[in-house]
Amino acid sequence: MELASAPPADTPVPASVLAIAAGRATRMLWRNDLGGLTIAIDGDDPLVAKWSPPGGPALAGEAERMRWLATRHPAPLVREHVVVDDGELLVTEALPGDGAVANRWLTDPETAVRAIAEGLRRLHALPTDDCPWTWLPADRISSARAHGSIVPTPLEHAPSIDHLVVGHGDACAPNTLLDDAGAFLATVDVGRLGLADRWSDLAVATMSLEWNYGPGFEPAFWQAYGMEPDVERVAYYRALWDVAD
Repeated sequence: MELASAPPADTPVPASVLAIAAGRATRMLWRNDLGGLTIAIDGDDPLVAKWSPPGGPALAGEAERMRWLATRHPAPLVREHVVVDDGELLVTEALPGDGAVANRWLTDPETAVRAIAEGLRRLHALPTDDCPWTWLPADRISSARAHGSIVPTPLEHAPSIDHLVVGHGDACAPNTLLDDAGAFLATVDVGRLGLADRWSDLAVATMSLEWNYGPGFEPAFWQAYGMEPDVERVAYYRALWDVAD
């Protein structure tokens, strides 16, 4: 399976995105491991279009979650969600910043890591009583098995919940935006957002730091978030991620 990454500049722009762009310049931002694309549409009213190919992940759930989140936490505003001939589109307003794995932040990883931690700390401070979705181990294991994944029996025995939060569900580095000064700007890619133990996000966020920036940045993350790592919970949620996400 391919890893998510920035696509080649000559990647074709889907026809449905070109129709929304209506002659405006487009820029490829990201390609996920299932062939979906995230594309910037420049101009006086800048937008970001997330496109999923036919048979790819549905975007309706993400649109619903993003609308909910944007009234409570920094996140892009949804302009449109639509099923089109060449797939499915989620169009949001563009924000004045870059993802945490943009080239400028790859050369300044300390700043990016602090912003990622700050974004998660703020997300995890949201009230949980009106969040209508869950992302608990039982949900994830059931979904993984329904899609044909083999989940080892020991993973059925999750650690007790330390602190229930509104979890991101895919807290890897690319899903945080930074402003031009390097501060946390917004949270994106929220298709799995739901109630979870905070360690489900923290385990994956810290694991992704090495993928994107190299080794040695976890201490800066824990300091910025304001926690010491829980070795048992980090190990469990990383193992669950490897087989269920």
